Amino acid sequence: MGELYLLTGAAGHLGTALVKLLKEKHKKIRALVLPEEKHLSQLSGEDIEIVYGDIRSKKSLEPFFQNPDHQELIVVHMAGIVSISSGHLQAVSDVNVGGTKNIVELCKKHRVKRLIYVSSVHAIPELPLGQTIREISQFDPSSVTGLYAKTKAEATQLVLNAAKEGLNASVVHPSGIIGPYDYGRGHLTQLVIDYLKGRLTACVNGGYDFVDVRDVAKGIFACCEKGEAGECYILSGQYLAVKDLLYHLHLLTGKRAIKTILPRWFAKLTAPLAELYYKILRQPPLFTSYSLYTLACNANFSHEKATRSLGYQTRSLDETLLDTAAWLKAQGRVWRLRFAGQPCMAAQEGLREKQEAQWRRCFPRKPEKSAVAPMEFCTFLFALTAREKAAGAGCRSLFPRALILPLSCKAGQKMLECRVAKNGIWSLR
Repeated sequence: MGELYLLTGAAGHLGTALVKLLKEKHKKIRALVLPEEKHLSQLSGEDIEIVYGDIRSKKSLEPFFQNPDHQELIVVHMAGIVSISSGHLQAVSDVNVGGTKNIVELCKKHRVKRLIYVSSVHAIPELPLGQTIREISQFDPSSVTGLYAKTKAEATQLVLNAAKEGLNASVVHPSGIIGPYDYGRGHLTQLVIDYLKGRLTACVNGGYDFVDVRDVAKGIFACCEKGEAGECYILSGQYLAVKDLLYHLHLLTGKRAIKTILPRWFAKLTAPLAELYYKILRQPPLFTSYSLYTLACNANFSHEKATRSLGYQTRSLDETLLDTAAWLKAQGRVWRLRFAGQPCMAAQEGLREKQEAQWRRCFPRKPEKSAVAPMEFCTFLFALTAREKAAGAGCRSLFPRALILPLSCKAGQKMLECRVAKNGIWSLR
């Protein structure tokens, strides 16, 4: 009897990272997505089943929990609405609280092996500046500030109450998630995009704890295997001021540094206009009154418990930022970047996807997932560089001053290994 991972929010930023990790570990996955979901390309694969439903409707969730083969069901509940809005949005409560209630009740009904609920550090009451924030066992919406925090606190307590009644459920609390694989418009991803496109001319004073989405995915998987029922685990990363985050992006990508730092009191005055502006653009606002409050509060979160109990580890934020920028470039969402570091596996995957798409249009057979490419395709790659429109030329447009060098050739197979190198710092494999 094998295991089947049931993932809500599988098409989201964190969901995509977790799906990639589970696929690497050859786990069977059933992904719950909304009927109108657009970003489903990452959910393809033999061991992935897609089920359409809405966590606000318990009836629509029944097919998601069906288990005719009597497999061990491991539920990871990630679906939710992350909101920094200053006003009240009923959908946030309906999804974050009502949806979680439906998931918990169905987990009991179908006797799942485990439930991992992805909460947030916002559900934990803030402590005075300088004190370390750790896991707690009781959650009260009245002890936290903001609609999102209140809904996550209420939902977290629902899960812990179910654990006391016998459900094998654990909770993880990620901090500010950032990193590649965000096909949507997450707040931090939008911040990176706006900076890389030159839209930002100033930033706000303050900072937060940022964590790589891939580290959170690994923490969730570790919780599935090692987490204890009724326990909570903070999955935080590293505190960084917003101005420092943008300065690191400047150093990594060569984009213009942001030198104007707005005081929070000034930003608060303009926050209502900013919310209206981004609402017109149909984009998540970069800052609101609530997000400004968050940037000023204590973000000294400790992941010591997760490290000790789950083996949770984090990577450097420089690696995260570089990977994010490179992946966005590979996806065609930003351009004209000159990297001063080593681009990520995520960028390589994005480039490979684009290269294979170009390959299928030009050659009858599908390319192998190796570093070796037919001589004809390498010649074709050179020819397309100037146009910078084909995925095969993505490596050149990703590094405007890169040298594309043929390093080895097997005459019998007419195969050529191409490496893209800028100052000898990176090879595309």
